[in-house]
Amino acid sequence: MKKLIYIAFSFVMLLSTVNVAQAAEGKKSKELTTEQKGQVEQITRRVEEIQNMDKSNLSREQKKELKNELTTMKKQARAISNGGIYLSVTALLVIIIILLIL
Repeated sequence: MKKLIYIAFSFVMLLSTVNVAQAAEGKKSKELTTEQKGQVEQITRRVEEIQNMDKSNLSREQKKELKNELTTMKKQARAISNGGIYLSVTALLVIIIILLIL
């Protein structure tokens, strides 16, 4: 059993180092499509609109909604510019554990 765990761990480490090496090589600037540029422009317009708002008259819930909207727009902009699929460390660990169990 220990041997299997060591083999699986070394396999995962090997795969992660290959991905890191490829990511370092693949840092080329890529052009955004017109659709993506339009989405980014919409997001920037909305952010500027929110920044120019008078927030002193807003209730606590409205301020919270604006904050949530800004965070989701920030995530969308990052996903568009980086090309997007994100996996958290926890998700990777869960996937590895499931693979080990099966």
